Amino acid sequence: MNTTAWKTTAELAAFFDQATADLPTAQRRLLQVLKIGEEFGEAAQAVIGATGTNPRKGMSHTWDDVTAEICDVIVTSMVALHRLGVPDPETAFTEHLKQAAARTLATREA
Repeated sequence: MNTTAWKTTAELAAFFDQATADLPTAQRRLLQVLKIGEEFGEAAQAVIGATGTNPRKGMSHTWDDVTAEICDVIVTSMVALHRLGVPDPETAFTEHLKQAAARTLATREA
């Protein structure tokens, strides 16, 4: 991810923190993590709509809709790292990605 994305999500986090300043920090953090679940649900709904597997709704979404919803999950997750008080969210994510990739890609060599 580029630094611009992290700066933008930091601005979003600050905006949301200001908008919810009347709530305790622990509650704001909890609600932000739950927001990731909400966004995932919308992505799942878009997949169901793109595949037409809900007989009541048929083909109600496109794969572009799925892409947009997945982007919402990513943005919401990035904002969550900021709102959880992670000192350097970009570095934390980059290091976690390196470790996760190393574990997964190591199975190619096994």
